[in-house]
Amino acid sequence: MNLSREVPVELGRTALLVIDMQNYTARQDGGEYRGMTEADREATHGFFFRTLGETTLPNIRRLLDACRAAGIEIIYTVIESLTKDGRDLSLDYKISGLVVTRGSWDARVLDQIAPADDEIVLPKTSSSVFISTNIDYVLRNLGVRYLIVCGGLTDQCVDSAIRDACDLGYLVTCATDACATLTQDRHDWALRNNNGYCRQRVTTEIVEEIERLAKNYRIAGAG
Repeated sequence: MNLSREVPVELGRTALLVIDMQNYTARQDGGEYRGMTEADREATHGFFFRTLGETTLPNIRRLLDACRAAGIEIIYTVIESLTKDGRDLSLDYKISGLVVTRGSWDARVLDQIAPADDEIVLPKTSSSVFISTNIDYVLRNLGVRYLIVCGGLTDQCVDSAIRDACDLGYLVTCATDACATLTQDRHDWALRNNNGYCRQRVTTEIVEEIERLAKNYRIAGAG
């Protein structure tokens, strides 16, 4: 049996997973940064926000457009408690102070990459979406075997999702330039570490692959 991670996705069996691109974590006025001075925010998160604006979010937008055009499922995760006071959060999130109130503005996906009608948004209370949600059940109900993963942080929630997905039997493609974290070094280290788990491609390669598959599907359907 010839098994490999280096295989293209399949239409009808693929989902795009957008991780934690929400107001709380990905806007400079989001809850994670309230109380910080502009200088402090620049010192700790300047690279992150520049990367988001210049690279990550434009590339996520391209992935969303390509997946929607091809009929690929799109699933978002957001950090959001099931309760108003966050008592259901994981111990790690409690220690880290990652309290995002149910139904709050902080819990909403960024407007520029907002979910379209009927796309799935899963609130999570742990680093890995596979730990604190029913995403595995949902993906199997959708017939998904291939995941394209993007979002943030590259070395935390993205990395956790990739590793858990691979252990659960999904073939994962990481969109390397549609992810972001706090420094270039952390981003690069995360990609080196999960290279043995997933296929890694830049957004242009993934979009071209999806468009080629969709074109072939249309040609086959017309034939």
